[in-house]
Amino acid sequence: MEDYLVPRGVGQAEYIEKKSRFLGGVYPVTSEQEAKEILERVRKQHYDARHNCWCYILKSGQKRYSDDGEPQGTAGQPMLNVFEREGVVDVLCIVTRYFGGILLGAGGLCRAYTKAAKDALDAAGISKMQPWLRQQITVPYALFERAKLLIAAQDGAVEDAQYGADILITYRIPEGADERLRTALREASSGSVIPSLLEEIFCAG
Repeated sequence: MEDYLVPRGVGQAEYIEKKSRFLGGVYPVTSEQEAKEILERVRKQHYDARHNCWCYILKSGQKRYSDDGEPQGTAGQPMLNVFEREGVVDVLCIVTRYFGGILLGAGGLCRAYTKAAKDALDAAGISKMQPWLRQQITVPYALFERAKLLIAAQDGAVEDAQYGADILITYRIPEGADERLRTALREASSGSVIPSLLEEIFCAG
């Protein structure tokens, strides 16, 4: 499967423009049903808000947005543009507006909804969905810290360590880093540490 970008988690942000409060929220989603359920929950939470504008893009191709009563083209589409520019999919964004009594005009609304969406995405962070290898190695205690550093140097992540006569480390690394890590471990251990493959997975880094 090809790599693609998704939100790392849920992100929240607040932006105030001429007394109007814009509350941005970014949510990882994988289906339209999931997006609709979150949207309904946020609408109930902010039942007293003037607008709950939203957009979502799914890896499977669905893409929708709503201005929720704002002038056409001033909210949903500018929000959607944020995620298209960043290349992020499987994402729902909701920006709730509490009206402050001062009209912002079309340009002001576009800027406010864009900023609220971008700030919420920045708060959520972005992860790459890509192929990973889950592997194990057995190392002596003297090599434990060195092995962790070598795994980290290849953008890997240690998931578990079991302590016995030696240490059994379970970790995952990006698929393309396998040979580099094998070489580094072999050099650090004079050939005694050889990774064994547990499974191939496709997930966010």
